[in-house]
Amino acid sequence: DPDLKDNPLAPYLNGFILHHAAHSERYFNPPGNHPSQPNYLWLEAGTNFGVLADTQPGQVPTDRAPHFVKLLNDAGISWRAYAEPDFGSPVFDTCPLDFTYLDVEHLPFVYFADVTNNFDANSRFCINHVRPYYQLATDLADHTTARYNFITPNLCHDGHEGVSPCDTTEPADNTLRGDTWLKKNVPLILESEEYKRGGALFIIWDEAEDSGKFSDGPIGMFLLSPFAKGEGKREYVNYVHYDHSSTLKTLQEIFGVTPLLGAAADSATKDLADLFLGSDDHGN
Repeated sequence: DPDLKDNPLAPYLNGFILHHAAHSERYFNPPGNHPSQPNYLWLEAGTNFGVLADTQPGQVPTDRAPHFVKLLNDAGISWRAYAEPDFGSPVFDTCPLDFTYLDVEHLPFVYFADVTNNFDANSRFCINHVRPYYQLATDLADHTTARYNFITPNLCHDGHEGVSPCDTTEPADNTLRGDTWLKKNVPLILESEEYKRGGALFIIWDEAEDSGKFSDGPIGMFLLSPFAKGEGKREYVNYVHYDHSSTLKTLQEIFGVTPLLGAAADSATKDLADLFLGSDDHGN
């Protein structure tokens, strides 16, 4: 991301993460896929369902569309989402279906009726799978995390511009505040037994600017893993063109769930194989 690379307000990203991750200098959001929500849907289903806006669950024509965690669930593979409530909001104890607790457009799973029991805030399945972020630390300590976990920081911590209010004890600059959050929270995962036994942490930006020189990217995508090239101990970089379809295709390959979804099934979509050990190619 041109706004972040070598940015002194992102020292952890440009220091530890950059020097320990496998990454591409050519990772983009899908062309014209703005604002945020279409990109989260794309990571989950390989399509934006024709929606180029931030909407609430129930307003996207997903119907009974196939999507990644549905494939995981059907295969008996555990998954969980951890979402950080907005600053000053109460911790949610229901299925978050609006903007009461967090920016729900960053949580793609609740846009699918099979996850929410037709958009029921009291859906037990949703409540069991979509949890407040604070629970991650407990689950890691208790070794009860799922096999696939999706983490959503709140707007104060995801680098978003123009957000208020945020915690006044944290840095005022949005980039530094997000970088500080990464510095605090990434080690929690990297020090866990689940990661050390062969886990993979993908740190992904949802989108670039929607106009101008860097419209659609490149954006940040970093892979930390004992199975990544560099083994999570040193940097590996390539210049292969990827987008969110590449990530979805890779996740489906890792967990062995089919059919490939949406644009992940496109023959032109490269997976992220080149970022992993044992691969000398540049994506399949």
